[in-house]
Amino acid sequence: MNILETIVEQKKKEVAERKSLYPIKLLEQSIFFSSPTVSLKKYVRRKDKSGIIAEIKRKSPSKGAINPYVSIERTSIGYMQAGASALSILTDKEFFGGSNDDLTVARKFNYCPILRKDFTIDEYQIIEAKSIGADAVLLIAAILDPQEVKRLSVFAHSLGLEVLLEVHSAQELYPDLFSEVELIGVNNRDLKSFEVSLDVSRKLAGMIPSEVIKVSESGISSPEAIHELRTLGFEGFLMGENFMKHSRPETAAREFIAMLKSKS
Repeated sequence: MNILETIVEQKKKEVAERKSLYPIKLLEQSIFFSSPTVSLKKYVRRKDKSGIIAEIKRKSPSKGAINPYVSIERTSIGYMQAGASALSILTDKEFFGGSNDDLTVARKFNYCPILRKDFTIDEYQIIEAKSIGADAVLLIAAILDPQEVKRLSVFAHSLGLEVLLEVHSAQELYPDLFSEVELIGVNNRDLKSFEVSLDVSRKLAGMIPSEVIKVSESGISSPEAIHELRTLGFEGFLMGENFMKHSRPETAAREFIAMLKSKS
């Protein structure tokens, strides 16, 4: 199995275990479950923001440990003060070193959209996302068929959550799904080989209709890259590793966004 298949198999086991430990009725009692959500779509399009969805990621299968002892409170607040449009929090523990608590901590200290970044394969995980304070969930086309994407999107919307659908190839861009999601993320990293190239965003940009917000993910390391991606119609830019590799990710984000504004 490749790493993506390994992650999905592990996720199936985790979901089964969590269902027995934390029944849906328990999740629905969370203070966040009845709270209104913040629109990721609207914040990405806000003119006073950078369009950057700043990610907190402790480690990854391709890079190993990146920033395992990061302060969620300091980094999440710092990201938003720097001018990020939203936060992305990795909650997968086994492969990315994250946890649901990471997202809940970020929620407590920030009024902004928070994307729960995980490998969603079951409606239970969407209920869980709402219960820990998320505003949007990630669905990955490489691990879901179109009917699963549609079913999970409809369910997410029923809870007031928005959906970012991640794709990596033209084969994963199903026109029938364009109206089902708020945002489409083009992952420049191949989840099977982990090779990264902005050419993926360049290639797929014209295949996504303008009414769907386009987000470029991974491999963005310069303001010039964002300026180019904007000319291709991208409005959101998911950045994690570029910030997280620094001891103070929020400082790296502030300096990057300042450069981005100065070159606008």
